[in-house]
Amino acid sequence: MARKTPGKTTGALPIYVLNGPNLNLLGTREPEVYGRATLAEIGKAVAERAKTHGFSVTFRHSNHEGELIDWLQEARTMASGVILNAAGLSHTSVSLLDAARALDKPLIEVHLSNPYRREPYRRRSYISEAATGVICGLGATGYLLAIDALAGLLKD
Repeated sequence: MARKTPGKTTGALPIYVLNGPNLNLLGTREPEVYGRATLAEIGKAVAERAKTHGFSVTFRHSNHEGELIDWLQEARTMASGVILNAAGLSHTSVSLLDAARALDKPLIEVHLSNPYRREPYRRRSYISEAATGVICGLGATGYLLAIDALAGLLKD
């Protein structure tokens, strides 16, 4: 018998969407780089897209590396898969990489901007080493594409 999870669209575990430092400033921080959509608007659109695939979403933000690590560890048993925009921590955190490697579930890395068109230090992402796939440079649409990709991976 399938385990039922309260509040889930299909009984499947939710997709975790985790957002790192400064993403709470979306819509006002460098809109020419990151777009005008707020994190709340992205969260709403992501939940709507996930629902069309039969998934619910746990959408979270933290400016703290340790909290993101805790959530990745939690996702090992509480999520179907993870979408992670680690923001600046993508380029600096071996600890996040280790937590992502321990996940053993699909992980899609998302970046609003295209790091390959930016400063050289942004062109290396530790998270990419553990990610199933990477979507970058497409703004808020990247999150929706990540939902589509993750849902496809989970249904295969």
